[in-house]
Amino acid sequence: MKRTSTDENFLQCLTLHSGNDSISKLIYTSSNSSFSAVLKFDIRNTRFSTPSTPKPQVIVTPLLISHVQATLNCSLKHGLQVRVRSGGHDYEGLSYVSPVPFVLLDLINLRTISVDIENSFAWVQSGATVGEVYYWIANKSRTLGFPAGLCRTMGVGGHFSGGGYGTMMRKYGLAADNVLDAHLIDVKGRFLDRKSMGEDLFWAIRGGGGGSFGVIVAWKIQLVPVPSNVTVFTVKRNLEQNATKILHRWQYVADKFDTDLFIRVVLTGVNSSQEGNRTVQASFNSLYLGGKDKLLPLMQESFPELGLVSEDCTEMSWIQSMVYFAGFSSEQSPDILLTRGPSILYFKGKSDYVKNPIPEIGLEGIWQRFYEKEAASAMLILTPYGGRMSEISESSIPFPHRAGNIYKIQHLVSWSEQENAAPEKYVNWIRRLYDYMAPYVSQSPREAYLNYRDLDIGTNNEGNTNYSQASIWGTKYFKNNFKRLVDVKTLSLKVDLIITSKAPR
Repeated sequence: MKRTSTDENFLQCLTLHSGNDSISKLIYTSSNSSFSAVLKFDIRNTRFSTPSTPKPQVIVTPLLISHVQATLNCSLKHGLQVRVRSGGHDYEGLSYVSPVPFVLLDLINLRTISVDIENSFAWVQSGATVGEVYYWIANKSRTLGFPAGLCRTMGVGGHFSGGGYGTMMRKYGLAADNVLDAHLIDVKGRFLDRKSMGEDLFWAIRGGGGGSFGVIVAWKIQLVPVPSNVTVFTVKRNLEQNATKILHRWQYVADKFDTDLFIRVVLTGVNSSQEGNRTVQASFNSLYLGGKDKLLPLMQESFPELGLVSEDCTEMSWIQSMVYFAGFSSEQSPDILLTRGPSILYFKGKSDYVKNPIPEIGLEGIWQRFYEKEAASAMLILTPYGGRMSEISESSIPFPHRAGNIYKIQHLVSWSEQENAAPEKYVNWIRRLYDYMAPYVSQSPREAYLNYRDLDIGTNNEGNTNYSQASIWGTKYFKNNFKRLVDVKTLSLKVDLIITSKAPR
C-alpha cells in the first residue's frame, strides 16, 4: 500500500494534536515492518485476513485518551473513516475492515482494570478482554464475579456495547445490564461520562453497538455476588442415546429452571460408533451457582431425562468455572485467561431466537444437514433465556430480546486454510440451514443478535442509507428500539459520522 499525501498530512496532524511526539511510536503504516503483525494480532475470523482484504491506511494503538481524541480529530479533518477494534471478534470483520480509506483505532493498549471490592464495582478500559476482567476480579475476591461471555479473548468494548452475555445471564442479565457509567470520546473529540453525555446516549451505547456513537474508552461495571463454590457439568448424548427426545424436552424446561441454573446445548456432528457413519451429539453444558448437593435433586425434579449423576458434576470456584467454559481443563491455572493472540479459524455465523419449542420432526431436519460434508466443523449453540432476561424490559437498553424467548441459536460453520480456496460452499451450507430454520424461529421480524453480526440480513450503502432501508436489518437486531437509536444518533452527532466500526455495512 503506497503512502499518499493524505496519509502524510494525517500523520503530521496526529503529532500536532497529541501535544507531543510520543504518539509516533503508536502509529503503524504499511511501510512499518510491524504493520502486518499488529493488524493480524487481534483478527479472530481469518476469513478477513487475506491479501485481498482492504487494509487500513494507518493503525493507531493509543496509550492515552488524548491519542484517541487526536485520531478522531485528524480523521475528520482529512476525510478518513475510523474503525475501532477492542478484541477483533466482529463476525464480519467490521472492526478492522472497510471498503473506503480508513484508520484502524486499535484499543489494545487501553486495558487497565481497577477493581473496588468494598463497593463492588470496577472500571475497565475497552481494550481489556473479558478474561482479564474475570482474572482481576477474582484476584481480589472469590465471591464476586461479572456476567459476561465465555471466550476469554473478547474485547470489552465490542462485547459490552453489543449486548454480550454469559453463563450468569439468567441470574443477572447481560453485561450491558450491569454497566453503571462509561467514558466516551465523541466524533468531535469531546470526553464524556454518563452525566455529560446524557441518559439517551448512555442508553444507546449499552447494547446498541457503541462504535456507532463514538469511542468508548472505559466502562464502570457492577460486580455481582457468586458463591465461593459453583458446580459445572458437560453431559454428552448422541442420537443413539436418545438425544432428540432429551433436547426436545430441554426446550420446555431450560428457560424455567431456577435462575441459579444455566444449561446450554452445543450440537455437533461426530463419528458414530458404527464405522463409517455419522451422528449428531448434543452436549449439555452447565453452570450452577451452588453445590452439587442442591443441583442433583433440582435436576431430578426439573430435567430427569438428562440422567445427571454425581460423577458428572465438578465443584470449583467461579473463576475456575470461567477457565472451564473457555475450553480448558478445570485444573488449568486462571493465568490462561490473560493470554490473547491471533486466530487461525475461518468461519461464518448467524443467529436466531426461538419462542416455541421445535418439534422432533424439525430437529430431525437439522440432523440431516449435519450429515453433509460441509458440516464437518459446524455447530449450533443453544443458549437458554428466562429468569432475569425475562424480567428486564425490552426497552431498558437497546438489546430487545427478553421475555418470550425460550433460547437463542448461534449457527456456526468453520473451515481450514486448506479449504479456504472455496469458502462459498461452507457459507452456502449455513445459508441453507438458516433457510430451513425459518418456520421454527421468531418471525416479523426474524430477530438477530448484534454481536453475531450477519451481513446477509442487510448492510448500509456506501452513500446515504435512509431509515426505511436501514430498518430492514435494524429492526431484526433492535426491534422497536431501532427508531430510538436512530433518533439518539441524529440528535447527539451534528456532523457526518466517521466512526462506523459497529454499523453494519
